[in-house]
Amino acid sequence: MTGPETPEPITVTDKRRLDPETGEARKPVMGGAEESREQSAQEEEGQLLSDLSEVAAKEAELLADLQRVTAEYANYRKRVDRDRVAVIEMAVAGVLEGLLPLLDSVELARQHGDLEGPFKGVGEGIEQLADKHGLERFTEVGDAFDPAVHDALMQAPENPEASVQTVAQVLQPGWRLRSGRVLRHAAVAVAEPGKSTEE
Repeated sequence: MTGPETPEPITVTDKRRLDPETGEARKPVMGGAEESREQSAQEEEGQLLSDLSEVAAKEAELLADLQRVTAEYANYRKRVDRDRVAVIEMAVAGVLEGLLPLLDSVELARQHGDLEGPFKGVGEGIEQLADKHGLERFTEVGDAFDPAVHDALMQAPENPEASVQTVAQVLQPGWRLRSGRVLRHAAVAVAEPGKSTEE
């Protein structure tokens, strides 16, 4: 015969979330399987956070690369546009330089009264074409002499009214584009400033 069997002790688990004595929230009591599940969930969460930080770092790197490439492309476009404008201006300047002798002839014909009949229409057409492409004549008698745009070919008598060197005679007009680029310097006679009669 066997002795009286001792019953297994009864275990009571209090699953209330609030402690009845203090009223504070309790940490859940878990069994072994639940603890390992919780631990694996925490490890998985840590791994996900690590992956997320790597993705964020890669995203920042790619964004920086994209911004750099965008800035380089914008600079490239500006440079190409600037070069295109320069090439067009050089081509137009080359054509207009070839017209300068014709424009000089038209002006001389006008001064001598020979700009008549059909030649008048041709001459005015050439002048209109030059004006359309931004060509303008510069230098008048009395302008201050500027060696950057004037070629002094001869010395004129002193000008007592001038305080600086002035253009006394225009031997050949200068031509420039409206952009400021000089196609041909003006050939001039230069008058030195003279002493006034009072001195």
